[in-house]
Amino acid sequence: QGEVIFERNAPGSSLFGIADGEVVVEVNPNDPSITVSIGTGQIFGEVGLISGRRRGATIKAARDTIVVEISRNAALKLMSQVPSASREITRINTERTLLQIFKSGLAPADLVDVIAGAKVETIRSGQAIIKEGETGDDIFIIRSGSMVVEKSIGGKPVFLSYVPAGSFVGEMSVIDGSARSATVRAAVKSDVIRLSGEPFRALLATKPQLLDKLRGEMASRTQLNNFVESKKDSFSGVVDMYTGVANFLVEQGLGEATDVLLIDEKLCVGCDNCEKACADTHDGLSRLDREAGRTYAHLHVPTSCRHCEHPHCMADCPPNAIHRGPTGEVYIDETCIGCGNCQRNCPYGVIRLDKTPPKKPWLLSWFMFGSGPGPGEASHKWAKKHDPAYAEKAKKAIKCDMCSGQEGGPACVRSCPTGAAIRVSPEQFLGVALMKREDR
Repeated sequence: QGEVIFERNAPGSSLFGIADGEVVVEVNPNDPSITVSIGTGQIFGEVGLISGRRRGATIKAARDTIVVEISRNAALKLMSQVPSASREITRINTERTLLQIFKSGLAPADLVDVIAGAKVETIRSGQAIIKEGETGDDIFIIRSGSMVVEKSIGGKPVFLSYVPAGSFVGEMSVIDGSARSATVRAAVKSDVIRLSGEPFRALLATKPQLLDKLRGEMASRTQLNNFVESKKDSFSGVVDMYTGVANFLVEQGLGEATDVLLIDEKLCVGCDNCEKACADTHDGLSRLDREAGRTYAHLHVPTSCRHCEHPHCMADCPPNAIHRGPTGEVYIDETCIGCGNCQRNCPYGVIRLDKTPPKKPWLLSWFMFGSGPGPGEASHKWAKKHDPAYAEKAKKAIKCDMCSGQEGGPACVRSCPTGAAIRVSPEQFLGVALMKREDR
């Protein structure tokens, strides 16, 4: 009783079933006393399972309780092979997502009609679920993946905002009956829950608190639209720059990432300290290629793991050697067999196969006496010379693990003398885009 099973914002995507007992969900982060109870025979954790994002609430045992934790892979396999399980998990996920997003005193009974007509749809990357100027009153809940919102200004699409999983769009047309004010398209392959506008409008008629909440959010979005429209002539260059940077970051995988390394090339001096520190932290093998990757303006995305919400590398790992760690990092453990499936499945080219080189001498011995290859990766020639068995060693997959377990965080960021290297989450990347706008 009282033990925390997981906390709000903690990484995790496993599913839990309550075999005996009861848990409580702290639905309001500002008031832990506001809770919802989940009893024996029910599940929880399905939001993280489906979205791949951090936990949305803290859950504690209300009394002595036995829970069964089901790994993400096992839960997804269950959903793919047992249609009734998939339908029930989807129903529960839809209900709880709506309760979590909208709050306003809603209870599960209030959502019966809304959920009855709900449809889960898979949206390909770049596909629009809402188009500016069209009519329609469906509301969309982003179940997994992410969306970008754009408005046409002077015949060009202008980036307005980034919408992550666990958010909703489309409520403005339900409230005022107007045409769609912006286009919403998938940043990456995404799943959305489509809710019909009519039962939702009926719900708003009985829940004035919910209507007031949505009107407040609608006013904020309308204000942003009006501001962008009013500045289209005087700040067209700035708007174009901001839109360009934001779209570039989405194209580089920030739409499905949880942590991305970015380099400001105005600050970068090409010292390669980031690569050297990465190698010296990981058995002499760097997980980073600073020069590789694409650049927009002076913002560079080097070849380094994005730690995706739903990692492509995990899709087909025979020994199940790829995991998500306690701080959200995706890492490969020592059971890797070097099959290369993860390398082939990664769309960003951030995984390599290589042999572990022999241990290098102490850095001071190199500095004072010239022993060893020095900082960074040693050459294969040096490795062969100092390890007779090197040629016969099997290659294994290696990738960034965000320096898990190392004090101070990722070595690439810590070793950068100019502050050019930063790591950002999707929620932070719009701030990066705005920073670049100010630079201009």
